[in-house]
Amino acid sequence: MRGVLFDGKRAEVVDDLQVREPGPGEVLVAVAAAGLCHSDLSVIDGTIPFPAPVVLGHEGAGVVAEVGAGVTHVRPGDHVALSTLASCGACAECDRGRPTMCRRAIGRPGRPFTRAGRPVHQFAANSAFAERTVVKAVQAVRIPNDIPLTSAALIGCGVLTGVGAVLNRARVGFGESVVVIGTGGIGLNVLQGARLAGALRIVAVDANPGKEEVARRFGATHFLASVDGVREVLPTGADHVFECVGRVELVREAIDLLDRHGQAVLLGMPAATAEASFVVSSLFLDKSILGCRYGASRPQRDIALYATLYTEGRLLLDELVTRTYPVEDFEKAAEDAGAGRVARGVLTF
Repeated sequence: MRGVLFDGKRAEVVDDLQVREPGPGEVLVAVAAAGLCHSDLSVIDGTIPFPAPVVLGHEGAGVVAEVGAGVTHVRPGDHVALSTLASCGACAECDRGRPTMCRRAIGRPGRPFTRAGRPVHQFAANSAFAERTVVKAVQAVRIPNDIPLTSAALIGCGVLTGVGAVLNRARVGFGESVVVIGTGGIGLNVLQGARLAGALRIVAVDANPGKEEVARRFGATHFLASVDGVREVLPTGADHVFECVGRVELVREAIDLLDRHGQAVLLGMPAATAEASFVVSSLFLDKSILGCRYGASRPQRDIALYATLYTEGRLLLDELVTRTYPVEDFEKAAEDAGAGRVARGVLTF
């Protein structure tokens, strides 16, 4: 079968992958579409260290092909969106409703694929850049069949991370102010999360003026080319600032833009060893810096919720898909994503 394989030096489309059958508590999914996220590119450029060879992709949707023993919530033929959280469901963090903190779901890559008889790693417990993948049952969330799979694919990372950061992690309140630095795939979802939360002023900041129209469509009330103008819109600062680019100098800017009691939420992915600096005394007015893993999501609940909001016209998905590419055009899709020419490119099988 076809898939995008990174061998440690380069990523390419191969056609000789094999995937094992699902075991107990697992689901085999025929992937129909997969979003190309910057995290996939970060594996290729070394920003995210990951063992190779590995099948890339972590933002996908498809149709259940087969289920393992004990799986009852989905069955063959169901449409599903995939999450990256292979949470155990039994540890203290899972029991507290924090599956993103499950220690069994982080840093334990499986190897359900083989190529020429040699095992191949799975990226983010998902590997959606393959015609078929095996995931834990908890990662497959049934969605209505009338949601286009090219749009549903984006729920599993961009929407869960961006909207979840607003609703679950920052808990933005009605009437509060939000600044979003960077309006790529994650930033756009933060914008619509802020809109759903009822934020009064939502300021999008992006150096590319061509992104203003889409940023306003997703919820921005103001659009600025740099953070320099934020204080004109919010003289005392913002209640919440989301850094969605992953540059340490922008982390400092996010903190400096906060009002009293404000929160800076870090969503961008800098290098693993990157360090940021800030004035410590600036935090003494009850300001906070929040890390955020995967939007503090509970995928079985949240994916179903976002699918419902989409069907009601309240959550935008179709508008996130800038362009679709057949999987054979992966190199072009990666080039466009790396150059910022697309908010989200989607690979199709």
